[in-house]
Amino acid sequence: MADEEAEAEEITAQCMGLNLNLGTPNQKKIQTMLKAGKMANKRKHVVVLDPVGVGAGSFRRQAAEQLLKEIHFDAVLGNISEIRVLEENSGKGVDAHNTDRVTDENLAQNIAAAKMLSQQLKTIIVITGAIDLVTDGSKCYVIKNGNPQMSRITGAGCQLSGILTAFLAANQEDKLQAAAAAVCMMGYAGELAAEKSGQSGSGTYRVSLMDAVSCMDGDMLERGARYEIR
Repeated sequence: MADEEAEAEEITAQCMGLNLNLGTPNQKKIQTMLKAGKMANKRKHVVVLDPVGVGAGSFRRQAAEQLLKEIHFDAVLGNISEIRVLEENSGKGVDAHNTDRVTDENLAQNIAAAKMLSQQLKTIIVITGAIDLVTDGSKCYVIKNGNPQMSRITGAGCQLSGILTAFLAANQEDKLQAAAAAVCMMGYAGELAAEKSGQSGSGTYRVSLMDAVSCMDGDMLERGARYEIR
């Protein structure tokens, strides 16, 4: 949470994982992110980029480009619209556009594109949506956990980027599997939260989602994860 440029390097040096989130960017924050990211690279710590709303405006696009150029990321996480901005420098805002959905019909095409981007950026690519994709450029996990209510609350994607960073930092011997596990866990937590909250509304669902994440353990995840490897 250190966004003061004067302490970014010192705080980052103490952390095994760094999550750079473009949620509310400004010039000062970008410079802080660059310092923090370079320090994490120097210490060989995990770094994750969440390019929130990267297609919403030129400042965000340019910031993401600079971060990707100057910092090595272990993973980049975004919805399909955000990832396509990184692929072709065009896209939408924070929410994935309806025309950008990953479906069973276009799955092979999107897997191929995700693998190519992973190879180009030399990082794990995580694409979130009704169908999640997690790839290191060679293998791709196709994950079908989740619930539609997850797209109706604010912060679920940012919560996942924090969880992803923690999973990668704790399991550096197999980062692809760790990334897939993080995505499966978040999606399964979304399913459990929907069962618990019922028709109570988005506020109750958001709290139930946090509860489901905090109560998750390895055995639950093994039972609930739904994925295949392509």
